[in-house]
Amino acid sequence: MDPQRPVDQVRRFSHEAMATIFEVHAWHPDARYAAQAAQAAFDLVDRLEHDLSRFRANSDITRVNHLAAGERTRVAPSTLECLVIARHLFHLTGGAFDVSLGTGLLSLACEVEDMTVGMTRTGVRVDLGGIGKGYAVDLMSGVLEEWGLTHVLVHGGFSSVLALSAPPGLDGWPLTFSHPGAPPRVLARLSVKQLALGASGLRKGDHIVDPRTGEPVRGRLAAWAAVPRPASADEGPRAGPRQRPTAITDALATACMLLSVDEIQGLCAQNPGLEAWIVANPDGGAIGNAQMLHFGR
Repeated sequence: MDPQRPVDQVRRFSHEAMATIFEVHAWHPDARYAAQAAQAAFDLVDRLEHDLSRFRANSDITRVNHLAAGERTRVAPSTLECLVIARHLFHLTGGAFDVSLGTGLLSLACEVEDMTVGMTRTGVRVDLGGIGKGYAVDLMSGVLEEWGLTHVLVHGGFSSVLALSAPPGLDGWPLTFSHPGAPPRVLARLSVKQLALGASGLRKGDHIVDPRTGEPVRGRLAAWAAVPRPASADEGPRAGPRQRPTAITDALATACMLLSVDEIQGLCAQNPGLEAWIVANPDGGAIGNAQMLHFGR
């Protein structure tokens, strides 16, 4: 998904974290003030990475991954919330989205009251890469709003996007969906506001594995998912999963790479407001002949 710069006074700020580039596109007349707000949002991302990354030696997730059966560890509220969201998405997608990659997500016991995570079996390994960027984008938008920036689009590596209000004079933030096998080829153009979008695809090869089977994805080149941003969001892990819409769309885009067409149709029918797009290539033919399908709304 590629955001296009729509009008003057849209400032763009970038920051490297979580093995990708986060960007803030903000319409604001004061460039210096907008830069300070963006930096506050980027500082939050750095703190989240320290807790959520499995590559950090003493991160919450690293400690969780070293738990043996019967052991527990305290974690940050953000880590616990991500795990609660991940469990919800596991159930919603029938296991197609699984941050444990089949090692036993349901063996985690998340205790909201004392902010601890326990393990009922040994050997579970968690990787929050599937929702961590989207979760960071959700929290970044909250920081920007606290600074008074409401005409904002935030993304993490172009695959996790949250659009707030559009710049004055525009109906929405312009985005494009590009063909994964030929990026210059635009498949769809959108104008969005108060909307979260997630993207998944095979530009980097077979890096998406079905946790239910252990097999790499076949017959699917790309997927996108979108949900409206809630009008308000409760704080903390007790909040409903849809209160973190970009984390949700990150997970659903990954799941849509694995679910059947009928399963995606059912998911959209059961969750009003959810939209999904896939680029399907079921016969493994020429990439250029792949078909784009739209579900929901």
